Amino acid sequence: MIIIKSDQEIAVMRQAGRIVATVLEVLKSQVRAGMKTKELDVIAARELDRLGAKPSFKGYRGFPANLCVSVNDEIVHGIPGERVLDEGDIVSLDLGAIFMGFQGDAALTIGVGKISPQARRLMETAEGALGAGIAAAYPGARLGDISAAIQNYVESRGYSVVREYTGHGIGREMHEEPQIPNFGLPGSGPLLKKGVALALEPMVCAGDWRTRVGDDHWTVVTADGGLSAHFEHTIAITDAAPEVLTAV
Repeated sequence: MIIIKSDQEIAVMRQAGRIVATVLEVLKSQVRAGMKTKELDVIAARELDRLGAKPSFKGYRGFPANLCVSVNDEIVHGIPGERVLDEGDIVSLDLGAIFMGFQGDAALTIGVGKISPQARRLMETAEGALGAGIAAAYPGARLGDISAAIQNYVESRGYSVVREYTGHGIGREMHEEPQIPNFGLPGSGPLLKKGVALALEPMVCAGDWRTRVGDDHWTVVTADGGLSAHFEHTIAITDAAPEVLTAV
């Protein structure tokens, strides 16, 4: 079932989304070679508190941090800790915030210093896939239109989309129905209507799409060790073009 939000609820989600976007911009500006990933978690906690929000992730099913930090072959759910970032790494930052009982959720992938052309193209593809998915999210379309747009964009550029983890509905809960695969058939799935709020999040792999979970039971990595990039926005379906709630 897709949950329809009122205009008032979307207005609060817009505030939650703006907080997420603001904190991600701060984090993006702070990433540098030589820092430990746990330093980014400290910054996220400080900025969320400053903006009057609570972290969505900390304590969720036992997750121990405010922020997911996933490096290179890590796709999602990386736990920030003692790992030191190196020049040339690519780092995915995934953040959720709760504000006045509603959720915002977004992610981006950035390079540490100078990165390889291959890594940059992968990141550009993941971000472009998110844009393709958003462009397909208009009233009267089907959920599968979003999934197909993401898949087609990624595969047209020679990459693969993760199939074991998906986007999701969002509102009072971080994960609401429906699940939004990053692959699928156009014209399939539920109808999109005004007031539907979705978190779209293409996870793109340089090699095969298959994954495995690390020894910490959280961090998802590519099974073949290849690079991965992850971008996400929370959006709302409107009468016309979709509204990105997690834009700066």
